[in-house]
Amino acid sequence: MGTVKVSNYDPAILQRLPAIVKTYQLPDTKKAVIQILNSFLPFVAIWTAMYLLIDVSFWATLALGFVNAFFLVRIFIIQHDCGHQSFTANRKVNDVIGEICSIISFMPYRYWAKSHNFHHGHNGILWEHRDIGDINLLTVNEFKKLSRWGKIQYGLFRSAPVLFVIGPAWYLLIQNRFPMIRLKGWEHAHKALLKHNLILAAFYIGLIWFLGYEAFLMVHLPILLFFGVIAVWFFYVQHQHETTYKEWKDKWEYIRAAVQGSTFYNLPKLMHWLTGNIGYHHIHHLNPLVPNYELARCHHENPILDQVANKITFFESLRCIFNKLWDEEQERMITFMEYMKRRRQEKQK
Repeated sequence: MGTVKVSNYDPAILQRLPAIVKTYQLPDTKKAVIQILNSFLPFVAIWTAMYLLIDVSFWATLALGFVNAFFLVRIFIIQHDCGHQSFTANRKVNDVIGEICSIISFMPYRYWAKSHNFHHGHNGILWEHRDIGDINLLTVNEFKKLSRWGKIQYGLFRSAPVLFVIGPAWYLLIQNRFPMIRLKGWEHAHKALLKHNLILAAFYIGLIWFLGYEAFLMVHLPILLFFGVIAVWFFYVQHQHETTYKEWKDKWEYIRAAVQGSTFYNLPKLMHWLTGNIGYHHIHHLNPLVPNYELARCHHENPILDQVANKITFFESLRCIFNKLWDEEQERMITFMEYMKRRRQEKQK
């Protein structure tokens, strides 16, 4: 993983960043329209090809489903930006586009947007609501205090099969169907979720009525499942890298959480395009009003953003799979192996 000098987190340097990023937060209607076209049109075309190939080759259909999952990622990033009110300059237009995207992505527009905005305002805070809009994480001391069964449960939850295979399917198909976040002020979001579920059910019942159950089970469901895996993986890598930022509420700093607590996922240009530039996550957290189609330009035109970034390549990101606990003493993520080694050393003293 790319290392970042401690000096780059100097308050004087960090305080300069919001003003730099703010100049890129103006939506561009032309770019927004182009992104809608080059995301939705390929998605519909590949979806149609998959439907026509159902009786020809299951594996060809599945392979196209994997490709189309990336165009669904692009569609979801449009929905994501609409939830931040950054995709276009018009709130009503954003909401309409976001609602349409949510029918395809299965991610409830208003409910998910509220959860995600909550995450932006609390990213990296070690408190009781750290799992809202984020993947739950325990500190070494918290894990140490768990019962044996509690440790087993946490270990299973943080395992790769659960986080990156079972988890995405659960999150898309189950968790986002119910108002599990029960905080004060979420009543409107709960009503919006119910409305979304009704529209979603009507849309896909209609789809199955006209095209048959294969249209959902053999075409759209595989796309959704691949999409879920990709989305969860990107989110995980962007916040649970080794040198991330976690702090208790009374010491938490927003800018440091944005920059150090998020990665610059240094991927090939095509992968940035396919994933809606969400790899420039340090910039997105500095200012969520910057549209996704301006993130790369913002990064490349301001070398200081590259200098402070927690840069990580794809192969380096694979090591993040083993990050399980936050070590407050070392201020980094550690593996279960590191935890057990330390416990043995403590017992020997």
